Amino acid sequence: MPSRRSRAQIMSDILEICIDGANKTKIVYNANLNFKMLNSYLDALTKKGLLHVRKDHGNEYVTTEEGIRMLETCRSIDLELGQ
Repeated sequence: MPSRRSRAQIMSDILEICIDGANKTKIVYNANLNFKMLNSYLDALTKKGLLHVRKDHGNEYVTTEEGIRMLETCRSIDLELGQ
């Protein structure tokens, strides 16, 4: 039985998907989430300044510089833990 992802893992997945910009549909499919779950994650990530919404691109979500630093930190931790 596959293990469930943690909240941090899901947030990392979303930050990764949004590096080059992504709309909600792309994030839902690539992160394997539903829209209800996605909205709560997007709200949290945008409030923390890790994602930015580009309204001029049809509400496209883009990972901020701070979000990229957070993602790199998460990757580093995963490498240290051997995951």
